[in-house]
Amino acid sequence: MQISITNTPTRYGWATIILHWLIALIFISQFALGFVMVRLTSQRTAFELIQLHKSFGFLLLGLIILRIAWRLGNATPALPRSVGALERRAAPLAHFALYGFQLALPLSGWALVSVSMLEIPSLPFNLFIMPNLPLAESDAAESFWAATHWYLAYAGMALVALHVAAALRHHFQLRDGVLTRMITPSSDPE
Repeated sequence: MQISITNTPTRYGWATIILHWLIALIFISQFALGFVMVRLTSQRTAFELIQLHKSFGFLLLGLIILRIAWRLGNATPALPRSVGALERRAAPLAHFALYGFQLALPLSGWALVSVSMLEIPSLPFNLFIMPNLPLAESDAAESFWAATHWYLAYAGMALVALHVAAALRHHFQLRDGVLTRMITPSSDPE
């Protein structure tokens, strides 16, 4: 059995699998970190967690761009024959929505820090200063982007929950190998 970096018509390769799980881990962790950091009473700890949140946000943005480019350049394994017509139409839309949220969330966060009247620089992993987006600073813009980022975060997590539920349904109810092929490329083909 051959293990591949790239996707095949029936299996995901290691590159897709690693990107998928790394992005999933960062995306879910970012939600938890964002939830905690805005509720802290210690300004110093909150500041440090905000910088960490921004760092992982920029990393997430880079990884999702890489993931989309990789997907466009690789075959997408076909769904098993047992998957119905409605699911066949819904699956690509759900993936498109996930990619959209994974792009929109870090971009809205970047916009938020770019328009903030506080003018606190973003220091990804304390390596360099990330330039702000060319947006005008104002309290109104900051309020808009803060609300946008908040709503996108909750909607994105709801979509992730739906994605997880669908994967678990495929694994435990349908037993069709859809989840298994995103865990390891060396699993037996469907």
